[in-house]
Amino acid sequence: MPTELAWGTAALAAALLALPHPPAVLTASAPAKCMDGQKDSRGRSAVDGREVRWEDETKFNDAYRHAHKAWSTHGLTQIQLRPDNASSIADLQWQDINSSRENWKGVLGRYTSSPGADTLYLNRAYLDNGKRYGNTNYRRMVAAHKLGHALGFCHKSPGWYPALMAKEIDDVPTHALPTDRDRTNYHKLRG
Repeated sequence: MPTELAWGTAALAAALLALPHPPAVLTASAPAKCMDGQKDSRGRSAVDGREVRWEDETKFNDAYRHAHKAWSTHGLTQIQLRPDNASSIADLQWQDINSSRENWKGVLGRYTSSPGADTLYLNRAYLDNGKRYGNTNYRRMVAAHKLGHALGFCHKSPGWYPALMAKEIDDVPTHALPTDRDRTNYHKLRG
C-alpha cells in the first residue's frame, strides 16, 4: 500500500508539472512597460556610478527613511543610498515645498533633475497633518515613488499589474514598497 501511495503522489506531481503555466505566472517576471513613450533610464537619474549621496531638508524624515529602505533592501542593493558628508558631493536633495499654486496644484511630490544635485520635493500643501494625504502611509507612498524616479524609473501602467511606479497615487500599493514588477525593472536597469 505505501508503494501505491508513493507512485500515485509521484504521478500527480508529474501531471501538475506538465500543465502549462497560467498567464499570470508567465507575465509576473516580465519587466513592466513605461507609460507615455518614456523608458527607464540610467541617464535620467540621480545615480552617480553605483550610489546616490543624499541630504535632506524635509520635515518628513520617516517618509524618506522608508523610501531609502524600500529601494535598498530585499535584493535591491546595486545602488547604495548614502548620506552626504564633508568628503562627498550630494547627488540628491530631499526638500519640502508648500504650494498649491498653478504648477503645484494636486502635486504631492516632484523629482527634478538638474546640474548639480537633483531635488526630490515633498509638498506640504497636501502631505502635512490634517491635509487630504497628510498621514504616514501617503507620505511613504509619495517618497518611495519619487525616489524611484531618482533611480531612473518612469511611470508604469497599473492596468495589468500593481507597481510602486504607477502614475496615480491611488494605484500605488499602500505598503509603499517595490512590487515584483518594480523589482524586475530595477534588475533590468541596474543589474
